Amino acid sequence: MGSADPETRYRNGKTLIDQTRYELAMQELEPITAPASTFARKPEAAYLYAVAASRAKKWAEAEQMLNLLRTEYPTWPAVADAFFLQAQVSFEQSEPDNALRMLSQLPAGKLETERENMKAVYLPRIRDKAAFQTLLKTYPEDAALARAYADKLVLSGWYTEADKPVLDQLVAQYALDKTRYTPRPRAVKKSSYNVGVLLPFEFDDPSWEKQRKNQFVTDLYAGLRLAQDSLQREGRSLQLFAYDTGADTLQLKQVLALPELASMDMLIGPIYKSGSKILARYAQQHQIVCINPLSQDGELVQDNPWHYLFEPSTATQARQAAQMAFNTFTSRTAVVLYEDTKDETAFGLAYKTAYEALGGKVLALRRVNPDLEESMAAGFAGLDLKTVGHLVVASDHRKAGTYTLGQLQAQGVRVPLITYASWLENPRISLSQLDHRDVYFVFPHHIDKTAPGVRRFRQLYTQRQNLPPSVFAFTGFELLYYFGTQLHQYGPAFQTNLSASGPVSGMVFQGIGYPGGARDNQYVPLTKLERLEVEVQNPVGTR
Repeated sequence: MGSADPETRYRNGKTLIDQTRYELAMQELEPITAPASTFARKPEAAYLYAVAASRAKKWAEAEQMLNLLRTEYPTWPAVADAFFLQAQVSFEQSEPDNALRMLSQLPAGKLETERENMKAVYLPRIRDKAAFQTLLKTYPEDAALARAYADKLVLSGWYTEADKPVLDQLVAQYALDKTRYTPRPRAVKKSSYNVGVLLPFEFDDPSWEKQRKNQFVTDLYAGLRLAQDSLQREGRSLQLFAYDTGADTLQLKQVLALPELASMDMLIGPIYKSGSKILARYAQQHQIVCINPLSQDGELVQDNPWHYLFEPSTATQARQAAQMAFNTFTSRTAVVLYEDTKDETAFGLAYKTAYEALGGKVLALRRVNPDLEESMAAGFAGLDLKTVGHLVVASDHRKAGTYTLGQLQAQGVRVPLITYASWLENPRISLSQLDHRDVYFVFPHHIDKTAPGVRRFRQLYTQRQNLPPSVFAFTGFELLYYFGTQLHQYGPAFQTNLSASGPVSGMVFQGIGYPGGARDNQYVPLTKLERLEVEVQNPVGTR
């Protein structure tokens, strides 16, 4: 690293990219791309720098180098690759017009499959109808753009009767499937709606072990039924149709083949990720809103306006926590440790991105394995927590809690700490320890037991089920009550109205809302212990 020999730096840069160490690759390559450099392969070095920057999601740095490359070396034999990469960078920076212009400058027959694949990925992400219409006027012969706009009209709730001539023209001009591109008639508001519930009940296995394992599914459905009753008493009739999807995708596919499912006004389910992807495609094709009840994986609902998560995604939880930290803590620096799992990695990376976008600085972002004490030690190694504005530990692991509090005690600091609400249930940590310190909890399922709605639900549920409700029962109730209300207010295509409203207080949970076209719940309770009582720091309406 840092060699005076340009050729060595070039080779190091390529190796570092192969090792996914992109920021180090950028550091190694930048000097040999400078104007004063006489390196013979400067264009290749510049392109590699842009590749490293784009993979590190440093889009501005990538764009700057690509502009230099295209301007200074227009006859470079591989300049088409630079145009292609510039198109991706422009798409990522929400500049589709420039992206399409870059792709149009590629020579005929060059990267044709790759450019069509890029359009297929990025064009559906355009959320502004007017922007789409402007692009169509600029690129009237672009078939991929035409198909993407037709998809948006039909599948995103954009379609109005005024769009019919345009849609008919696109279908005829590009030989699109007329059946697929015939919008489902906007259902007139009805007195009753049909809701399909697709859950892994596994009725074919009545064993005690299976019933015990599937108790959360039973609880979830019991909550749905209680919400159905509550809505009925308010004059908002819903019919629930339960389908057993089993534990594999084969049974789910058999359910989706049933003709009556296409006539449902809304779908709820399933539980497992593989099934969620299948049902999401079905919902989009048949233009039926589908709600995933338990997942926090934001990737499941990306680019699908008919698919929602009832939960806030992991990334949303991180963004909301970062916003709270930026607004609450005086110091603008943070250290973020995250467990080496998919969800916690997503949380850590999203937190850093959000906090730094607000103007803060993450001094260290480190992955740890709480099962290994040496990994936890490495996570805290070299950190002087006295100089840090706040600490974030994204881990449910019991050992992560005890180790972190031990480190804070050893360094004698009271630095604010943001972590998961599961720490409140860690038997190795007393509530007084957490109360004594400045600890904030990301708590999506916080339920105020003193709230009238919660007390009433608990009473009704206990009367019916002869046992107290679990968090899954609360989830089922809140989900159907909220989205059932949306059905009765706006009809089955309620996405636009949902997008226009901010988070509101839930019947049992603290809040729920999908403003700005969000596909996952954008309200995340952030709590703190005060005198051993959990208090919400960001109640609905104060964020």
